[in-house]
This record gives sequence, structure tokens and C-alpha cells, in this order.
Amino acid sequence: MAVPVVDPSLNPLTDVDPAEVESTRRPRRRPARADLLALGAYVLLGVFVCLNYWGDVNGRVSSHLPTDHSWFEWLFAHGAFSVRHLENPLFTARQNAPDGVNMMANTSLLGVTLPLAPLTMLLGPQVMYALYLGAALAATAGTGYWMLSRHLVRSRAAAFVGGAFLGFAPGIIHHANGQPNFVSNFLLPLIVVRVLTLGEPGRWRRNGLVLGALVAYQIFINEEMLLLTALACLVVVLAYAVQRPRATRAAAGTFLAGLGVAGGLALVLTAYPIWFQFNGPQSYRGLQGGVFHNWGEDLVAFVTFARDTWAGDPAVEKTIGLTEQNTWFGWPLVMLSVVALVLLVRRSVAARIAAVLIVVFSVAAIGPWVRFNGVETGVKGPWSYVSDDLPLVEMMMPTRLTLVVAAAVGVLLALTWDAAHRQGRPVADRPRVPAQRTGETAPAEPAKPAEGAEPAPVAARRRWLRPVGYAAVALAVLPLFPRPLPAQQIDPPPHFITAGGWRPYVPAGRTLVPVPIPSNVHGLPTLRWSALTGQEFPVPGGYFIGPNELGEGVFGAPNRPTSSLIYSTMDSGTVPALTDENRRQIVEDLRFWRASVVVLGAHPREAVLRELVTALLGPPQRVDDVWVWDVRALVG
Repeated sequence: MAVPVVDPSLNPLTDVDPAEVESTRRPRRRPARADLLALGAYVLLGVFVCLNYWGDVNGRVSSHLPTDHSWFEWLFAHGAFSVRHLENPLFTARQNAPDGVNMMANTSLLGVTLPLAPLTMLLGPQVMYALYLGAALAATAGTGYWMLSRHLVRSRAAAFVGGAFLGFAPGIIHHANGQPNFVSNFLLPLIVVRVLTLGEPGRWRRNGLVLGALVAYQIFINEEMLLLTALACLVVVLAYAVQRPRATRAAAGTFLAGLGVAGGLALVLTAYPIWFQFNGPQSYRGLQGGVFHNWGEDLVAFVTFARDTWAGDPAVEKTIGLTEQNTWFGWPLVMLSVVALVLLVRRSVAARIAAVLIVVFSVAAIGPWVRFNGVETGVKGPWSYVSDDLPLVEMMMPTRLTLVVAAAVGVLLALTWDAAHRQGRPVADRPRVPAQRTGETAPAEPAKPAEGAEPAPVAARRRWLRPVGYAAVALAVLPLFPRPLPAQQIDPPPHFITAGGWRPYVPAGRTLVPVPIPSNVHGLPTLRWSALTGQEFPVPGGYFIGPNELGEGVFGAPNRPTSSLIYSTMDSGTVPALTDENRRQIVEDLRFWRASVVVLGAHPREAVLRELVTALLGPPQRVDDVWVWDVRALVG
């Protein structure tokens, strides 16, 4: 990170001579060996985290969020379908036929699935999912490393530790279980750097254009993470302004000019997609009942080891209750963070800003009620005073505000390691510094120690603090080393589907109705049929957020009589007494879905489902490995 620099003799984030940071930089086109080693380590760690998927990449999904996993496989197929058929990617009728799905109003990951469409066509959505998931984790760590090593710390090892935490923190790994949009944070460090350098004299136009382009692109990856980043940047800028009012006033005009350029460009690039998100077909206003507002962070979660870390216990989440593991740092890291802040806040602006971020966003993440070890204490939290109807806020989940806390802790880890690295090394002891921005070097001028730095003899006596600092950081983060994501086997799609046996039954403009009909609760395998065939046939129902009759967002399509009958039969395991009204309703629903064929494949409830559909539509035909009801003559 960096902030608007107006005094060339001082780096306002670290309160030290900027040459101390510059002295470790290499020419821009010649990355240091340490940089390549760091990136290589991140890539290996990304592969390791996804290891269980690669054992059978076509037949395994996340054990924790299998439906989300299938949804994102479907999204990769959607990107490929949109590119191959030159269709508008902001909307699709391949799911929830005939109404369709507003992709901008869902976590569609268009900024990833569209450019990767050629690879999806070549490798398939299952392979692309696993490949991208590991790559996104590594890329986020890599850009975090770049931000830290180029703008905040001198030690490449410090930047490596901080970058690893930014990319593989417990909360990020938690979301990697089926939600790759929350691990696709590789643009966020770049956005933070550009925001905090907008006040750079003479570069407001360039910095603003770059920031605007980055913000526009991030909108097509994850708007929620962009919102959290914007809130964090706002707090950082305000905290810096309080501490450095003179520097802030001097840079304010340039900063605001660059911000205006960034906002203008981002608006031009995203005006139509954002309008489509809130006003296009199948758009909605808020989620029904504000379902996420109760998801606040439990106070005990901060000192608890996350489920998917080496020190974690899967049973502990049953004690703390329903929550995302966005903090779950474990007590060693919490203790280290407190000690580091006490030691660093006096001499480091960056540490003081990190402290403000940690406090502000930890409190804000508590939710409407304070929870302790899974029990609501009856004490009101900050979200008790927030209306569910506020724009943007209505869609937020309080616990996710702690993802900002995780990022601040990652920066704090880098600062702590870097502070340990400085012990025993006098500030004035540096042989060469860059003479120009191009990376050319020149003999260093004799420099006085930075403000707060010890004289050489004192620094030498404190060399023992360096290994102590390294050991403290290592002991805090090693228990959080991620495990490979747990995966479960899933039944393969029927050969009738993958081999194209459905094609004679589904003419253009008609749908294939799988049984059970896909939803956010039922029909996970049948949703994958669409993804694994490149979405060549549309299906009713699905897993998405769309409007109900009041325009509020709900998960999945509103149930029709036939889909409700199928789900209730699955849940009970018996066929209810059927009437002529049930038979009339299924014909009406099939006409609404524009169905041409109903297909039932292998399923744990296959026998009772076949009995139900046979009682409604008559005897099926066995084709390949599925039961088929050709309903074209019935629906007209």
C-alpha cells in the first residue's frame, strides 16, 4: 500500500526514508529471484488446496457446498455458451426456462468465465473450475505480495508471509469450498494501491484511468468484495487524514481529480450492466426477509481455528453455530496481532491504520445481536440499528465485513516480520539506492537514521529480537496452514445426456424437464446435466436468485404445482393420492415450461419418482440409461 506522497523525504505509511523501501526494488522488467520463488510457492499451494478435486476432477464436488460448486461449474459453461453463440452474457434462458436468469443480479463471475471461455470449451467446466480455483488463490497471494514488497515493506520474506495470508487466509479457504468468487481477489490489492496513490503529483490522470478500469473489471468478478474494499479504502484515507492533515490537504486536489477520473471511467464502462442488474428482466430488490442480516460474527470465532486448517476441528462449527468462517484466526494469531499492534503503532502509520481497520470492521461484523460461543447474549449489535431496506446494505452479510479484518491482519503480519528483519541492521547501512524510477542505481548519500530508528550500537544489541519475531509469526500462522479442500463423489450424468441421446426429443425453442427439477435444495445432479452438455438444452427451475411476486429476491424459481408435488414426494418417499386436478396441473406446467420431454435418470428416489410421473403422464419409455416421457403431443 501507499498513500499520497507530498514530502519526498518521508514515506507517510512507514515514517522512514523511502530509500529504505526503494533499495530492495529491482528493475521493473527483471523480477528478483525471491519474487519468482514466492509466486512458485503460491502456485504449489493453490494446487495443494485443490488436491482432492484432481483425484477425480469430473466426479467430485465440494463436500461443504456441493450446490454452489455445481452453480459455478454451470457459470463456466454459461461463459462458453455466450461466447460460442454470441449471446448477451448478462441474461440467460438456459436455466429457469422460460423466464430466465438475470446474470448481473447473481454471482455470475463474468469477468472470468468470458475470457476463459475457449479453455472451458476445450477442457470442460469441471476441469476449469478446479484449475481456476487454485489459480485464483495463487493470483490473489501474488498481487498481495507485489503490493507489500513494492509499497510497504523491505523484506521479501515479510511480503511473502503477508501475501500468503491475503491469498490463503482461513476465511478465504472457507469460501473456496464452492464459492470461487470470494477467492478471486487478485485485483483488490491493485485497486488499493491505485486509490492510495491518487494524490501522487502529476499522475492523477493516469492513476485515475487505471483505477477506473480495475474497478470496472472487478464489478464483473465480485461486487460485494469491491464494496468491502471501497469501505476499507474510505476508512484508510480518513485515518491517514487525521494523522497527516497537512499532507492530506496538499494532496487533496490531486486525489479528488484522480478519483473523479476513475469514477467517470468506471461509470461509462459499467453503466448498462449495472442498469441491467437492477432494472433488467428477472431483477429484484433485496432478499426476502433480509435473510443474511442475522449472520454476524461470533466473538469466540476470532480465537477459534478454522475447520479447513491443520489445527481446525470440523466439530467446532456446530458449537459456535451458523456462520461463515471469515475470521477464525486461532488464539496464537490474535495474541500476536495484539502484541504487534502495541509495539508498532507508535512508529508506523501503516500499523495504526491496520489497527483502525481491525477495530472498525470487527465491531461492524458483530451483526444485530452479540453472540458468544453460539449463544445470543441479548446485547444489541450495530446491525440492530441498520434498516434492512437500505440500498446495498440490504444484501450484505455482517460476518463478511471481517474479510477486511483478515486483509488488515495480513498487512500486519508483513509489518511484524519486516520490523523483526530490521533488528540489528542500522537504517544508515545501505550501500546503494535507485537514482531514478527506471531502477538505475547510484551511490547513496550519507543518510541520517529515520525517525524512531536506534543508533547502530543499540540496533546491534537487539539482534536477538529478529529470530524471536520470526518465530512468533511462524508459530501464529503455521496452525492456519490450509488442508486440501474436502470433496465428495457425485453420480455421473446419464449416458443419454452426455452422448446426445436427448437431441431428437428437444427441438429448438423447447426444454428438457429433468426429474427432479433443479432447485437450491433438490435436483443438484440434474442441474449439472445442463453444465456438462454445454447448456445445449434449457431446463426449468435452477439454482439462482430471482424475483418473487413482490419483486423480492428469492433462491430458485417460484414453485409450480408439479415441482412442489415432486419435491414433497421425494421428501416423504411415498406417492400421494393423485387427482384429475394434479394431472391437469402437470400439463399446464409443462406448457408453461415449453417442455418436449421429461427425463428421469438414476436417483436415490428413482423408484418413487418414476411411480409418481407414470401416474401423472402414463408409462415411460426406457431409452439408454434413463426413463423418458415424450410430452410433445400432450402439450402441443
